[in-house]
Amino acid sequence: MADEAVQRLPPEIFKAYDIRGVYGRDLDEDLAEAIARAFVRVLAGLEGKPAGELRIGLGRDMRASAPSMASRYRQGMVLEGATVVDAGMVATEMLYYLVGSRDLDGGLMCTPSHNPKAYTGAKLLRRGALALSGDAGIQDVRRTIEAGLGDAPGGGHVEDVDVYDDFHQHVLGFIDPGSVRPLSLVLDGSNGMAGPMVGPLMERLGLDPVTEHWEANGEFPDAGPNPLLEQNRRPIVEKVVSEGAVLGIAWDGDADRCFFIDDTGEFVAGDFLTALLADSILRKQPGATILYDVRASRAVPDTVERAGGKALMNRVGHAFFKTRMREEHAAFGGEVSGHYYFHDFYCADSGTIPALLILELLSVEGKRMAELLEPLRAKYFISGEINTEVSDQRAKMEELAQRYADARLTHLDGISIDYDDWHFNVRPSNTEPLLRLNLESLVSQEHMEAKRDEVLDVIRS
Repeated sequence: MADEAVQRLPPEIFKAYDIRGVYGRDLDEDLAEAIARAFVRVLAGLEGKPAGELRIGLGRDMRASAPSMASRYRQGMVLEGATVVDAGMVATEMLYYLVGSRDLDGGLMCTPSHNPKAYTGAKLLRRGALALSGDAGIQDVRRTIEAGLGDAPGGGHVEDVDVYDDFHQHVLGFIDPGSVRPLSLVLDGSNGMAGPMVGPLMERLGLDPVTEHWEANGEFPDAGPNPLLEQNRRPIVEKVVSEGAVLGIAWDGDADRCFFIDDTGEFVAGDFLTALLADSILRKQPGATILYDVRASRAVPDTVERAGGKALMNRVGHAFFKTRMREEHAAFGGEVSGHYYFHDFYCADSGTIPALLILELLSVEGKRMAELLEPLRAKYFISGEINTEVSDQRAKMEELAQRYADARLTHLDGISIDYDDWHFNVRPSNTEPLLRLNLESLVSQEHMEAKRDEVLDVIRS
């Protein structure tokens, strides 16, 4: 059956950081089994041990297709001789925790992350909760399937585990639970895994938040699982304002990313949130190293250095963050996109730990979210990411380099152009003919808008 699946294997489901497609059209149970079998073989090669010695974590989200897809992922791994440590329905970061805390050889999370309800997918991990990527592992899975899987040796086993209590205990270790005071909160789970994962933590902290879309429901009856879309976060914005809450937090479908709404109903930019989290981490770990991505506001390195830490700029993408965090022994890393990584969480990203740290910070400071952000918003004026379709990405970036040749130019990820009072980064999309602009002024909102329009004129001319 697995080799029959290769006849209809769409190569486009193998993405940069996961496998993802429409359930029943691009991905089904037969393909799930083939992917799992190939994953075991790739993992055996990476770990340098026989498949029969591998212990692999398995989790699934709340989607309607997840039980049947996860069942076939499990069957595929067992057919290859691996022992599957099955955590059942969990959030993605809970699988990271399972793999990291039990020193498993790898893991497979059945989820398409924040994609609409028609989608299914898989995130693949190796030892240490390191994700496979298109450059390292995912395309090997595709090639293994295409080469033909043949007969399965069999001999694997399944161990069912419950990881919730251990996970909750671990993440609470990032804060002093006794310092969290009663706060008026609005939490939006996007009908994803945040409710089951975060809800018990709120109870343990003695908090009674107003909740929206809190029940895990893969049909997403009210809004989609991606709070980055303005229409999906409109309900929480309205609720925060109507409730007079000090803070709103929304999670995506598999709950590995969280997004914040301040008490005025304004969305909190990911780089400003990175600065607040960095400040919180440095209070606990003086002198720590913090990573931030090339798109970020200067608010991040300025905050880190003022707090006595070491700030390092990094390429965008979780594979680059997780690898460099290990190399630099960095305590924390934050991306503008809402991925926040923690050294003491196996260098993996979490949607729970940032929420806990911000609740603690608000409690300790005795302030509302907008008050914490005011010093940043008054000094750093950011454009947010602006995408433009171009016919020749490389030529346009070379044109930008020539146009701004009097600035400090770096090429860590795309092109970064730095002046003393403003700067920008332009990165090419890996999958579309787009250039992505992020620009910041340290002068004023009007100066930012003028420079933004100036750079966009170059890109779009």
